[in-house]
Amino acid sequence: MFYNVENLFHPSNDSIKNDDEFTKEGTRYWSYKRYNDKLAKVAKTAIAVGGWEPPAVIGLCEIENIQCLKDLVYNSPLERFGYEIVHQESGDNRGIDVALLYRPDHFELINYHAHVLKFPEEGSRPSRDILYVQGKVGDDTLHLYVNHWPSRYGGQLATVPKRNFAAQVLRAQYDSLLAQNPEAHIIAMGDFNDHPDDESMLDILKAKKDSSQMKGGDLLNLIWQYEFKKGTHKYQHEWGILDQFIISPALIKDATGLNTPIDRAIIFDADFLLESEKDGVGKTPNRTYIGFKYHGGYSDHLPIVLDVLFEE
Repeated sequence: MFYNVENLFHPSNDSIKNDDEFTKEGTRYWSYKRYNDKLAKVAKTAIAVGGWEPPAVIGLCEIENIQCLKDLVYNSPLERFGYEIVHQESGDNRGIDVALLYRPDHFELINYHAHVLKFPEEGSRPSRDILYVQGKVGDDTLHLYVNHWPSRYGGQLATVPKRNFAAQVLRAQYDSLLAQNPEAHIIAMGDFNDHPDDESMLDILKAKKDSSQMKGGDLLNLIWQYEFKKGTHKYQHEWGILDQFIISPALIKDATGLNTPIDRAIIFDADFLLESEKDGVGKTPNRTYIGFKYHGGYSDHLPIVLDVLFEE
């Protein structure tokens, strides 16, 4: 599962991060009551995704710090499932990070590393790292990358170079692993802040819509299949697919070991995560905030879910 949880901030003030608006005295009047309600909602979503058996691995973004993750794992309904945490503090100005939770009875952690995005443009603000996590599933090794690429704030065109740079960094990681083992099982998940047909995803990362389009070195975007049908995020009444799973060719094959049929990747759009649009048509994510007004919902993104099958 991957989930952009929309600003999961701890209510305490971090003097070295720009998190003042998410404090009791801040412009959003963030409180421990609202924080604990948010934790419960994230946990409810994860449990619902698996039908009371939550995912073996959960990638998260828009998490402020390790304390938020500890509270989610130890002080929410997720507590009974024994999740462990992979996290490294990034240089993001607002203090939001990516992270990975895993259940050690299903996924055995081997190694992890945070790839820092060092943009070539002078004076560029730091962004979230790309978190690499390596683990064992049965006898197979699974390589995971958790992403939250630079946002479109300031204009989509103006921010394209930053997302293209992130795509270059991630693609280099794929190439390095595939050079060592062409059959490597690799999954990148995240809020890429670009759509599947944008330059970063299609031309740089080389993530294609279906396996029939793939050539040597291409990857597969499992969420692209929902274009014009569903989305993970709604902007100006239009659904878009910003949250995606990108897999290496070895995971497509019907063979022994790990594989991921394309129909086992979904956008999880349970009724409780949605609400009717007030001035538009259809449904929209049930958000925590609408602008600066507290709304008490779940997130402005929907989670995506992928079944990784193990064939004997």
